[in-house]
Amino acid sequence: MSTSQEKSQNLPAADVFSALCSSRGALQHLTGRWGSLTMVALLESSTPLRFAELRRKIEGISDRMMSQTLGQLERDGMVKREVRSSIPPHVDYSLTPLGIKVARPLQTLTDIIESQLDEVIASQELYDANLEK
Repeated sequence: MSTSQEKSQNLPAADVFSALCSSRGALQHLTGRWGSLTMVALLESSTPLRFAELRRKIEGISDRMMSQTLGQLERDGMVKREVRSSIPPHVDYSLTPLGIKVARPLQTLTDIIESQLDEVIASQELYDANLEK
């Protein structure tokens, strides 16, 4: 039996509420500001996106954060990075099958927030007004 098989057989069941569970890191990568936006942007694209295309789609993200986010999501098995032989090198990003499965509910969540934005803003204004009293 290989070492990786031994490790996977000895892992406890996934429990996101446990401080020791590895799922927390992946959940954090997905639900952080940049992770969720990256996942939805890739899901909405009909073709793989280059780094600059993705960065332009997600306004406000720095090159450093885009690179870090893509690396985390690739490590977690959500994003596929494909380097094409050309000059200069051409790198495409797309979702893996697992990434698609995870990105769909994130897209639903962003759709709900966008469609209910008036209610969210009204609630924020009411909350802020009550703090000033």
